[in-house]
Amino acid sequence: MNSIDIVKGSGVPVRGNDIDTDRIIPARFLKCVTFEGLGANAFADDIAGLEAQGKVHPFRDPAYKNGTILVSNQNFGCGSSREHAPQALKRWGIKAIIAESYSEIFFGNCVALGVPCFKVDHATADKILAWIEANPSKELETSTDARTLKLGDETIALTLADGPRGQFLDGSWNARSALQANADKVQELAAKLPYMNFLK
Repeated sequence: MNSIDIVKGSGVPVRGNDIDTDRIIPARFLKCVTFEGLGANAFADDIAGLEAQGKVHPFRDPAYKNGTILVSNQNFGCGSSREHAPQALKRWGIKAIIAESYSEIFFGNCVALGVPCFKVDHATADKILAWIEANPSKELETSTDARTLKLGDETIALTLADGPRGQFLDGSWNARSALQANADKVQELAAKLPYMNFLK
């Protein structure tokens, strides 16, 4: 099975420091039995707050509706340890994240879900954010193997977030990401197992 290496798609600029998990997915949406549907409520309060000011949040802006690579600033995903935050981002469509720094638990949860987290310095983050805002439909490409971002004609070096780095080095990333990349095949095979009949 192939593991997740390349993530391609347009970007979603989410500017700001200390964007916490309660902003990513407000607490009132945590009563769900499964994670299905969380994506529709990602950044719900931020979206409402900006709408009241006559502004549009990137997660509601049609220009970024097909985005797969989220870019932000310092301490992204701080706050509680809720897995719902990365689950909401992934179910919205985010497949990779680039930021200046992260909450350790948040990016650990992301890696467990097969969403790689990369780090860049402030100047580079600002450059990427500005490029996405100027080119909302253009494709970016990240690589976990090469630790790079292709941004137009430029290739930018990325650093893996410190916490998950061991998961990339010890091979567990390949195991997790292979399962994520082949989720349909895994579910199809699991459905044929005799004991799965008890779950129907």
